Amino acid sequence: MTSPDTHTTHYRGGAIFTSDTDPWAQSLLVQDGRLVFVGDTATADALAADAVIELDGALVIPGIVDAHTHLVGLGESLEQVDLHDAPDLAEIQNRVSAAAAADPAAPRIQGRSWLFSSLGGKAPHREMIDAAVADRPVYLHANDNHSAWVNSAALAELGIDDGTPDPLGGTIQRDADGHATGMLLENAVFAFLRERLDALTSDDDREAHFEAALRTYLDAGVTAAVDMALTEPDLRAMLAVQERHGGRLPMHVAAHWAVYRTGTAEGDATAVDRAIALHRAHTGPGLRISGIKLFVDGVIDSCTAAMHAPFADGSQPEALWDLPSLTAVVTRADAAGLQIAMHAIGDAASALALDALEAAVAANGPRAERRHRIEHLETVDHATPLRLARLGVIASMQPVHSDPAIQDNWRAMLGDDRVERGYPWAEFAEAGATLALGTDAPTAPFDPLPNLFIATTRRSAFDPALTANVPGNAMAIADAVRRATRDAAYACGWEGELGVLRAGAAADFVVLDGDPFRDGPEAFLTARVRTTVVRGVDHATALASLPRGR
Repeated sequence: MTSPDTHTTHYRGGAIFTSDTDPWAQSLLVQDGRLVFVGDTATADALAADAVIELDGALVIPGIVDAHTHLVGLGESLEQVDLHDAPDLAEIQNRVSAAAAADPAAPRIQGRSWLFSSLGGKAPHREMIDAAVADRPVYLHANDNHSAWVNSAALAELGIDDGTPDPLGGTIQRDADGHATGMLLENAVFAFLRERLDALTSDDDREAHFEAALRTYLDAGVTAAVDMALTEPDLRAMLAVQERHGGRLPMHVAAHWAVYRTGTAEGDATAVDRAIALHRAHTGPGLRISGIKLFVDGVIDSCTAAMHAPFADGSQPEALWDLPSLTAVVTRADAAGLQIAMHAIGDAASALALDALEAAVAANGPRAERRHRIEHLETVDHATPLRLARLGVIASMQPVHSDPAIQDNWRAMLGDDRVERGYPWAEFAEAGATLALGTDAPTAPFDPLPNLFIATTRRSAFDPALTANVPGNAMAIADAVRRATRDAAYACGWEGELGVLRAGAAADFVVLDGDPFRDGPEAFLTARVRTTVVRGVDHATALASLPRGR
């Protein structure tokens, strides 16, 4: 079994959920970073091993694959003011003011994850933040991550005044007198605010943010992640960190290049061509660039999602792309073999995304290796699940977005029976579509275990006493774990290698001190990661070589 140059470790004495056809095993044998045996302990004991690690009854699952995240943004968010549980405007102001007082030298203050419902029906305005901090820029990123609320100093730093035109696909909100209110939506955040903040952020800081995200994920049991909306500055940071680690990151990372609509066919094509070049240049075993990410619409919380019927306030915004422009980009990327991921939250947006994919398939012809994705799918029409399954398009879902604790505004913006079909995971499963789970961090909390609690209960991880959100869409525990491991790996082109415990696969797994299979889904809220193993190396060793982010 072993040669003088190899080392074999036998993990035994636990409950091992494999996410494979045979779901349970008693022992794992790890050799040179790969699994060489997964099965019963009697057989494993008969095989040669250099070391034996007793699991003492712990639960082992494959390493979590976060199928949708934003890695540099996650690391950056760990330094920002957390507003997720701020109940009202006064508390938001208190936390922002305290952060400014704690760091008088900070050139600007950033906060994350505030909820529209915290404002008690009031519209966000720059003067509300000015009342807390007026002497330097303040940027507060909403929980939906498609909106930002800034103070007067931030507007000035961004170069926004009352005459600044809206960027394509974005909105600088203004009051009745035409004055900028401090609320920025969609591409006013992505292609305007982020571009300016990126210019104010050093490469050293971005590298530290990326390192912090890797460390945070490894501590949490995540062994692979897909960055959704990679940019040039973030790419530089990832490649610099990868080079410092000998050309291979301490966890598996794939990415989708962000392509925003430019307004011209030539500009759109140039953006896709950049992604094609990067896809060919970065194929692993370190960073792999899989394809492109397109934003077809916005979000429900700020009424920027593309819907078949109006929102409760009567608004009905158009998608960020029209069908001809979207089809041209999708067809070009598909022809080059890129994987296409499209953000589509509204029911009209997912229908539009599927129309573009169908047109691309018709133009480029059949190809077995296609594996396109639609991200979020919070509301869909009745035809979409079947269309997804027929086209082999993956439903990339984030259970944490359906947490009842953050649903008040979401439901109010729809205001009708559409809320009873929100986040319809059961419809996708029944249609035969593949579901891959992620978190969308830092838009939502990164921790995969509370995410799985929400997936299996439709209850809140923040306040489990709240009424479940359409409980008929809850998943069985085994299904949820498979969709966060095996199916998430499949969605990223890692099938057979990651997300499953079988002989020949990478030795990536997580040892937990709680067992939801035995004790019920509440154990996802109390279980802690005892050990994360990546390529056969336990997390303590893997992290020891990773510099701590600032």
